[in-house]
Amino acid sequence: MAYQSLTFQGVTTADQVNKITTALMMLDGVDSAEVGRYGAEVEGRAKRDTLIKAVEKLNLGIKVS
Repeated sequence: MAYQSLTFQGVTTADQVNKITTALMMLDGVDSAEVGRYGAEVEGRAKRDTLIKAVEKLNLGIKVS
């Protein structure tokens, strides 16, 4: 299994964390996602670009790196 780390800026609410968690878990190739206000640890075979695009597509006004 591969692990990917994402860093967030601008996540301020539990609702945002829940939306990000759901978006990541819905992706093909994601086995688990631990999401918090400052980032996420994702386990699985999904590519990093795919993870970042899924979060950006939510239009939450946050920065993902």
